Amino acid sequence: MSSRSAKAPDDRVVFLQQFLKHPRQVGSIIPSSRYMERRVVALAEVASARTIVELGTGTGGITRAILGAMAPDAKLVGIEINPRFQQLLTRVQDARLIPHFGSAEHLAEILREHQLPAPDAVISGIPFSTMGPQLGTRILAAIADALAPGGCFVAYQVSAQVARLARPVMGAPRRQVEFLNIPPMRLYRWDRARMAAPLQPAADG
Repeated sequence: MSSRSAKAPDDRVVFLQQFLKHPRQVGSIIPSSRYMERRVVALAEVASARTIVELGTGTGGITRAILGAMAPDAKLVGIEINPRFQQLLTRVQDARLIPHFGSAEHLAEILREHQLPAPDAVISGIPFSTMGPQLGTRILAAIADALAPGGCFVAYQVSAQVARLARPVMGAPRRQVEFLNIPPMRLYRWDRARMAAPLQPAADG
């Protein structure tokens, strides 16, 4: 099973360009380090998951790390709202990857569209600190609703905003920090079995 892609040598430039164009959508100025990639994969227990969702694929570094650790019969849905990053994602040559252009708040509909079961792991790099709290709460409620009973949600973030937003929806997370990344990144993991009942999504207004 191949997860090779036509990875451009200027991924960092593309990432910076998209950060400058869409700072509310892109969580950092450069892609994650390989140390971050390994830590995310381990924390989400990717090797034992059969259905995985990645929210915010960026230039595909963590996507490729997930594919490298996944089982041969597993599936990965990569959900990306940035058209340039989505274009990069479609270049990844791996039959286990399902690229999807759209918003994370529509997770349930996306899973139904691709006829996939409840995910064992949802991994998110989308920046909750730069989106409105109503949208953030809707996304977190959608994740909590979608997870398989034994599933987990892993978020890697520059700020602690996701933990504050998630507390009423998911409870308290496990926390780690990866210092071998620019900038240092906070990692959080919630387990579905320990979550509170998901909130009703809040309306913007």
